[in-house]
Amino acid sequence: MTQVPLPVIQRRFGETMRPDRWWVQPLITVIPLAAFLLYANWAAWQGAHYSFGPYLSPFYSPELFGDSPHAWFGSRPGFWPAGIPFSAALLILPFPGLFRVTCYYYRGAYYKAFWADPPNCAVGEPRKRYWGEASLPLIVQNIHRYFLYAALLFLLFLAHDVWLALWFTDPATGQTSFGIGVGTLVLAVNVTLLSGYTLGCHSLRHVVGGYLDRLAGRPLRKRAYDCVSCLNRAHMRWAWCSLFSVAFADIYVRLCSMGIWTDWRIL
Repeated sequence: MTQVPLPVIQRRFGETMRPDRWWVQPLITVIPLAAFLLYANWAAWQGAHYSFGPYLSPFYSPELFGDSPHAWFGSRPGFWPAGIPFSAALLILPFPGLFRVTCYYYRGAYYKAFWADPPNCAVGEPRKRYWGEASLPLIVQNIHRYFLYAALLFLLFLAHDVWLALWFTDPATGQTSFGIGVGTLVLAVNVTLLSGYTLGCHSLRHVVGGYLDRLAGRPLRKRAYDCVSCLNRAHMRWAWCSLFSVAFADIYVRLCSMGIWTDWRIL
């Protein structure tokens, strides 16, 4: 059988035969992601207005060192370099941040939106060679599976923060009583969305049973795999909703601490 070689078309950057508005999707992706990155970095360096009463911003949780009542080991750590402003978030955010940045869904999103690799299907790229993820710098994406374990641990800290957000201290008497404020609900919704995103992770799906050839005869492993797979099918929605919720939780605590918003007590 005669084989006829097909010509390889090398498109220039942005060149395509697509008649649709292919640039809309990467544009919609780049705007909220860029806004979140800018806000998260700004909030992390503030080192102030991250707690209000029993509430603690998820950007600063767990607060290992800091000036709020939530701090575990006092204020500024002794190992922090002199001359560099200290913020408790700088010890925390790298772990959930790297988990999210190396996420399989976010890779596809920001490869298109930020790196134009490619800008969209059948659209010319600004480079002639495919980088791949088998060499530097993109091989570091493989750390995602390891930061998954840190992300799972952080869910426990954030769930504990919701528990603390149920107990309010009366400034007049100093007595602590059970209650529910709007901030309690904000933190609870945030940890729920983050749990849906983390527990639906592709790497966790592999850990609980994806590496097995057969799940038959392993009912617990099969049930765990099905649960993770169920969450994984909506991984994109969990990723975006949790991105907005964690930013809004920090904004809510920050504005309440600054006296701009009032935290209404529901119970």
